[in-house]
Amino acid sequence: MEDIISVGKILNFHGIQGIAKAGYSNSEIIANLKKVFLSREGKKESFTVQKVNFHKNFALIKFKEINSIDELLPYKGSNIYIDKNEAKNSLDEDEFLIEDLIGLNAFDNNDDLIGIIADVKTSNGNDILCIKPAGGEDKEILIPFAREIVPVVDIAKKKVVIKPIEGLL
Repeated sequence: MEDIISVGKILNFHGIQGIAKAGYSNSEIIANLKKVFLSREGKKESFTVQKVNFHKNFALIKFKEINSIDELLPYKGSNIYIDKNEAKNSLDEDEFLIEDLIGLNAFDNNDDLIGIIADVKTSNGNDILCIKPAGGEDKEILIPFAREIVPVVDIAKKKVVIKPIEGLL
């Protein structure tokens, strides 16, 4: 089960019929869930998603196999996993899985190495690339992950190109 990724987490229950209240990172992936894996006592178990609704900033997920609070409680705090290929298929052309971006080399327009993407953070709904500089300095470089600033993302070549903008680099 190495080809699975986490797309959310069961935070609590909603109502008495075993509906999970979940936090998530991508509403489109959550809205299209069909089969998921939940972990309990270190084992991943397969579940069928019957229905997904959104309420405030949470997803309310009804699993076919869970019909009460008592059946759901053992999974409280569990991550929601899906098949990695399923996640990739639901992404648009200019969307990427965070784990695919981490470790990519970041270059400027002149093909000079800036550093390596160490993390991707979200701030006010915008993704930010956290780049560890090639020179070994401790200070991370934070770059907004927008097409105007990062015009090239090549997962196969493990490379992104960052357009130099005054004050950013």
